Order: sequence, then structure tokens, then C-alpha cells
Amino acid sequence: MDQRATITAGRGRRARLHPRRALAVGAVLALAAGPGVAAQPDPRPATFAPATPAPATSAPATSAPATSAPATSAPATSAPATSAPADRGAELYRQHCASCHGPQGQGAQRGPSLIGVGPASVDFQVSTGRMPLSTEQQQPRRAEPVFSAGEIAALVGHVGAFGGGPQIPQVAPGSVTNGRDIFAATCAPCHGATGAGAYLTDGSIAPPLYDATAVQVAEAVRVGPGLMPVFPSQLLSDQQVNDVVTYVRKLQSDRLDRGGNPLGRLGPLAEGLVAWIVVLGLLVAAARWLGGRAGE
Repeated sequence: MDQRATITAGRGRRARLHPRRALAVGAVLALAAGPGVAAQPDPRPATFAPATPAPATSAPATSAPATSAPATSAPATSAPATSAPADRGAELYRQHCASCHGPQGQGAQRGPSLIGVGPASVDFQVSTGRMPLSTEQQQPRRAEPVFSAGEIAALVGHVGAFGGGPQIPQVAPGSVTNGRDIFAATCAPCHGATGAGAYLTDGSIAPPLYDATAVQVAEAVRVGPGLMPVFPSQLLSDQQVNDVVTYVRKLQSDRLDRGGNPLGRLGPLAEGLVAWIVVLGLLVAAARWLGGRAGE
């Protein structure tokens, strides 16, 4: 009985000890499980935190160039489109004409004033290549134009704004017969009966008319370039100018050909003289060659 009572009491102690162990084990497990549970919420904000600022930083990065790029590009494309055409004539004048004729066309030591010359004079000088000059000349000769047709129009408009002078003539078909009579009386004494040009007594040249356009012929009549006299409307009406232009155009199409090789269109006498000189030179060379052979 005593032994059984002792065993029973011992089992009772063990039974009383088991709950304590269970509590201790539970506390240890709770401590072990607690940090693990508490650590789980920490990575969640860490993963979400970069996600929320990322759009905040990317949104301004994308929107800033989008708003600034058009603002800078729009004026850059629109500004030249409005200013370039209006200033083209002034720019050409400043680059090629102002050094001789002055910034406002008032003239300078190297060139006369352009105030009052008019569009016809500017168009004639520039379209025939006489202006602008690369070097100073007493009488500019005809040459290839420096500017294109659009640039000539812009330059004529700019200088024409200085005021005065005849406008570019509007040429129309005229009478060949009347033009021939007017040409013989007013033009042939200097330019020749066929329009081939001639040297004048003072050393200057009346240029040939074969390369002149209809408008250039009419402009020359109205403005009198160089030593040529001016023929205003009081001396020659617009119809008479048209008649002269029509006759000059006929001269250009029916250029008198005197035959032979056109050595400056000097005629058969001069060409025959040149041929005789060449033949005599060949005879002299052949005689010397034959003499050398005989001496051997």
C-alpha cells in the first residue's frame, strides 16, 4: 500500500510538472515564433515603398521633356519662315552693294547714288551681269548674272523702295517696219546697222545686242546705261519702244553672216589675209625642211 501510494504520489507530481513544461515550451515557441511573425510585415512596406515613389519620379521625368520640347521647337521653325523672305533683298544689298553705293543707297566714293534710279535700271544692271563688280571698271561688260531670278527680284524690290526712276517695262509685240526706222535713226549710229556693236571715238564700246532679252532692250532705252542717252516717254512712246524691241529681236534671229569662218565676223578680206599668212608659213617651213635634206 505504501509503495502504491508512493508511486501514485510520484505520478501526481509528474502530472503536475507536465503543465509547467508545456507552458515553458509554449513560451519558448512563442518567443521563437514572435520575431518571425513580426518580421513578416517589415518586408511588405519595403517592397511597396519603392513602388510608390517610382511613378512619382518617372512622371515628372516624362512630362518635363514633353512640355519643354514643343515650346523650344515651335518658335525655331516659325521665326525664319516669316523673316527670311522679307529681308532677302536687304541682305543681298548689304552683302554686295552697300560697300560702293552706301547702306541706304545714298552713294559713296566708289559708287553713285541709287536713289531715284528705279527698278528698271537695277534689273538691267544685275540681270546682264554688269553688277555687282568684283573690281572697279570704267565700262562694265555683259557677263553671266551673279544672282538667280528670285534674288534679282528681291534686290530690285529693295532698291526700288529708295524711290524714283522708271519701272520695268511691259514689252508687247510691235511693228518691224517702224522699229527699223527708229533703230536706224537713234540706235544704229552706235550699235551698228546690224546690232553688232562698235568702238566709239572715246575708247568706249557700244555693246552688241545679240544676247539682250526683249525686256533688257526696253530697259536700256528707258534708263540709258553707261554712255547711252535716255529716251523717256516724251521722246519715244511705249508703242515705239515695242517697235524697236521687235526689230532688234528680228536682227537677233537674222544675224548677217558674211560667209567663211567667223573670225570675229571680220569678213572675207580679213579671213583671206589670215589664210595667206598660214599658207606662207607652211611654205617656208617646207622649204627649210627640203634644204636640210639636200645638205645631208
